[in-house]
Amino acid sequence: MSRLAIMQPYFFPYIGYFQLIAAVDLFIVYDNIKYTKKGWINRNRLLQNGKDVMFSLPLKSDSDYLDVRDRVLAADFNRDKLLSQFKGAYRRAPYFAQTFPLVEQVLRYEDTNLFRFLRHSIVKTCEHLGITTKIKISSEIAIDHDLKNQDKVLALCDAVGTSTYVNAIGGMELYPSETFQKKGINLKFIQSKRFEYPQFGSTFVPWLSIIDVMMFNSKEETLACITGNFDLIENVSND
Repeated sequence: MSRLAIMQPYFFPYIGYFQLIAAVDLFIVYDNIKYTKKGWINRNRLLQNGKDVMFSLPLKSDSDYLDVRDRVLAADFNRDKLLSQFKGAYRRAPYFAQTFPLVEQVLRYEDTNLFRFLRHSIVKTCEHLGITTKIKISSEIAIDHDLKNQDKVLALCDAVGTSTYVNAIGGMELYPSETFQKKGINLKFIQSKRFEYPQFGSTFVPWLSIIDVMMFNSKEETLACITGNFDLIENVSND
């Protein structure tokens, strides 16, 4: 296995998430990782009346210490209401007819388990765009799952036999290249390039959900950006 990336699941994340998936041969999505209340796991942003507006999946009230795979959607989750929010925001977008069926397929998915719902949304978005990277679930890989942070990443790298680990640019300060090199693993970081496109003639609002990108760009244009509009860089020490 030449290139690996590992990430927690997100709900219709921004384009950089899918660039990370497309940049590797195997993408591992964490299910046995703590749910973060104010993160992006079950929410993101769309464009509404020229401004960024939050959308989210409501969750059943539960312990803040549960893993993502142990959280469930709220019993009163109104799928029609969320679909209406997307429809109201994008019905005049040039690729609404091409993209809205994906949104509907994802939101109509009947599983109420948060992780399975999110995984389904990621897989279906990749299928829609033509991203063929293999996706695995972290807990199904035979490692010591009590390991944390970098140790867990290294264990997963070893378990699947990767030669290159690709991480989001935000992890550059967390992961020293030397630690990975000692294990025979090249460490790379993905840096998205700005991708600007017309949004109803308004001032461009960057880094919204992938749904925004797909509403204003064809599948071909979106995939071209996902597979090419980024740099893979190394962590250069300042010492």
